[in-house]
Amino acid sequence: MKKLINSVDSVVTDALRGVAAAHPSLTVDVENKVITRAAGPTPGKVGLVSGGGSGHEPLHGGFVGYGMLDAACPGEVFTSPVPDQMLLATKAVSGGAGVLHIVKNYTGDVLNFQLAAELADDEDIEVASVVIDDDVAVQDSLYTAGRRGVGATVFVEKIAGALAEEGASLDAVAAVAREVNERSRSFGVALSSCIVPAAGKPTFELGDSEIELGIGIHGEPGRTRGPMRPASELAAVALDAIAADLPLDGELLVMVNGMGGTPLIELYVMYEEVARNIAARGGRIARNLVGNYITSLEMQGFSVTVCGLTDQLTRLWDAPVDTPALRWGR
Repeated sequence: MKKLINSVDSVVTDALRGVAAAHPSLTVDVENKVITRAAGPTPGKVGLVSGGGSGHEPLHGGFVGYGMLDAACPGEVFTSPVPDQMLLATKAVSGGAGVLHIVKNYTGDVLNFQLAAELADDEDIEVASVVIDDDVAVQDSLYTAGRRGVGATVFVEKIAGALAEEGASLDAVAAVAREVNERSRSFGVALSSCIVPAAGKPTFELGDSEIELGIGIHGEPGRTRGPMRPASELAAVALDAIAADLPLDGELLVMVNGMGGTPLIELYVMYEEVARNIAARGGRIARNLVGNYITSLEMQGFSVTVCGLTDQLTRLWDAPVDTPALRWGR
């Protein structure tokens, strides 16, 4: 195993110290593993909190800032954060208008955020929760009951975050977050495994010419394993799976996301194929992201996330955002 780390035991805390050093707009509580905006809570604004296992950077800490999250709770690598972290983050961002928990549908995340919400209620902080479950690849996996929460998390954090900045109520912010989740679907493909530092070996094995179709972001098995094929065919596989559950027509927001080890040149090849395929189905990509936004350590591969836009969702997507990983309009 070759990784740029000091020790297996300190990967997350060392990375958090690096985040603190690189981004003075953030306050990083290394001991408790909580990242918040340096300016503190905004009075009268709904606070947004998300979190999950580390190893998916820039999710979630890279999306803390104006127009997106108010706080993020990183767990150990591929391991859910604990309720105490989530409660601390919830209290830190509470500005009197309530707090929204944005939770990817992994069993540990769901249970721990639920407990944190109950503890926050005991302290008179109103909490609403939205569970993200956009992955069409499999219905149940090693980590979930139901569909996994993947790329749509980025869309939800951006769009709900924009509405919160406008001073909308907790109910309204939660409603738009649920709408984005309902209008979004994702599918991922792995060309290689990743290596969790504590394990020291690949999570799974692929032959030299094999790929995994429908992979999860923790390396959970996908729909099937098959031979490597051209980018055009991989785009068709992903979009066929998405189209079976979500109409690919009208105006769309599309993300072609790298899994951590895929060069940007290859992601642009994939984006061209995705755009061509969607156009042939009668859809139009009105907004897009291409790059690493929700990764799986150094896994090679990509995922596609599609969201059906409305005028309101487009307006909120275009609203200013200023975070380490996403920035425009300011």
